[in-house]
Amino acid sequence: MNTDEPKDGFLKKVKALAHKYGALLVFDEMITGFRFSLGGAQKLFGVVPDMATFGKSIANGMPISVLAGRRKYMQRVKDIFFSGTFGGEALSIAAAIATIKEMERKNVIAALWKKGKYLQDATRKLLREAGLESAIRLVGMPCWQLFLFEDAYGYKALEIKSYLQQEMLQAGFLWSGSHNMSFSPSQQDLDRALAAYGKIFPRLKQILLVRHLHRSTKGTPISNIFKVR
Repeated sequence: MNTDEPKDGFLKKVKALAHKYGALLVFDEMITGFRFSLGGAQKLFGVVPDMATFGKSIANGMPISVLAGRRKYMQRVKDIFFSGTFGGEALSIAAAIATIKEMERKNVIAALWKKGKYLQDATRKLLREAGLESAIRLVGMPCWQLFLFEDAYGYKALEIKSYLQQEMLQAGFLWSGSHNMSFSPSQQDLDRALAAYGKIFPRLKQILLVRHLHRSTKGTPISNIFKVR
């Protein structure tokens, strides 16, 4: 997985290359939209795609998705038949308008980056202190962080992730390998998560050293959804 931020005008070059060969540049902003900035990753990196998709974060979880783009391309959508269960539902549109106003009023984006930076820095420190850096890395933007697992100590990456996910769930956190920041967690919530990491990381390191990971993991380890045959 490439977790590097686009640098040196990379996205502008991608856009130019796409247009050179008659293709459109489309951004998937399901996660980055209304998290990287109110204008999404395209606003943060200063590159406007031809079209972009956004998910339900635009309406604080209400069932809505958005396809946005340049007028000349969106005009063509009128010629395409599409339908859905919520095709005529207007409550989510009202929720989206209210959500965006609330995000602007409360400066939500800045809060996501601030909370995320605190959680990211502290988690990385705990990983270093536990000596787990060869097995687990926390990468990405402060507002959206991913845990990357490596094969280590004779175990597969997903076996190590399985144990960590198991222990975080038992500690009371719905955890699947990322810090997908939202506005709702309080400082106390962040500190509770860090306290759990502070207990689990050293225990995981010891289990890896003594080769007891399998006997310490309940059930079948996580497996990849997509499999190569």
